[in-house]
Amino acid sequence: MALYELTRDGLNLRTPASFATLALRERQDLQRLLRNDITVLDAELLVLAEEFGNWQDARRRVDLLALDKDGRLVVIELKRTDDAGHAELQALRYAAMVSPMTFEQVVDTYAAHLQLHRGEDDVDARAELLAFLDADPDADPEELIASDVRIVLVAAGFDREVTTTVLWLNGFEGIDIRCVRLIPYELDGRVLLDLQQVIPLPEAADFQVQLRRKDAERKRARRTSTRDLTRYHIVVDGTVLPDENKRNAVRVMIEQLVDRGADLPTIRAIVGAGKMLTVEGLHDDGDEVERAIVAAYPRARLRRLFTEQPFHQDGQSYVLSKMWGAQTERTLAALSGRFPDSQVAFRTAVS
Repeated sequence: MALYELTRDGLNLRTPASFATLALRERQDLQRLLRNDITVLDAELLVLAEEFGNWQDARRRVDLLALDKDGRLVVIELKRTDDAGHAELQALRYAAMVSPMTFEQVVDTYAAHLQLHRGEDDVDARAELLAFLDADPDADPEELIASDVRIVLVAAGFDREVTTTVLWLNGFEGIDIRCVRLIPYELDGRVLLDLQQVIPLPEAADFQVQLRRKDAERKRARRTSTRDLTRYHIVVDGTVLPDENKRNAVRVMIEQLVDRGADLPTIRAIVGAGKMLTVEGLHDDGDEVERAIVAAYPRARLRRLFTEQPFHQDGQSYVLSKMWGAQTERTLAALSGRFPDSQVAFRTAVS
């Protein structure tokens, strides 16, 4: 980008200055000016706090924390350098830290900000926030602050590492990172500031959001359409039990086999040692089972196990996996075929 001055003699190129040359500081000058007129970045922003770090063990602080009209918190990270100095990674950490904020915490944060910069103790921060959000005073506070956090990076320039990272992150649904470049010029003793949103281009921002949403919906539809939701009935002595999903169908069949005398070591050999973990002792309580599993299998993923429904035999506890997928029908057939006298079989449920 170039700035030209129109004169009678033609176009005179004006070279950008630097903030360092102009003795403009990051916090005391640029941050203060943006805090006092945040609308130059976005007409629908409200500054909630400056140098915000209201989290446990906070060693770093958000330059400016704002709120938009949709109830989304906005982390604004400011750099006066030409490369933005890893601002995107820093801002991501801050976004994660502020994301759990409730409306009440936002009110307290804004009240402290108003008191500091207006010097008024009786400011009704709640009323101002509700008015800004166009929200009903009786609205549910939990619905006023969105879970998504926006990020605005403001710098004299952005290197390729930053822009590549931002463009990649913006491809994910729910991620909104904008890059605004500040270019100072000195003209006849005056300082002019050119603000340019470079990512995403303002003309394309809405279109890119629509593309991301469309792509996310397509991916969700693809996952749903390809997922096998087959259910199975376990049949015992000719009685058809209620249909079960895959994980529970295997569990119910094993329960029925054990009730009819099948031995668990044989069952474990059929399904595989990785699908049925065993520990010494008769453990019934779920927490007790989990402790025993972790001690015996440090890398076990407890959420993938039926820790609340262990099997017991010969002084040992057996814990079944929940993860069967494409192996479900083959496993059910192998189990029923190994114990034909038990009269435990299965059949596919009709959808």
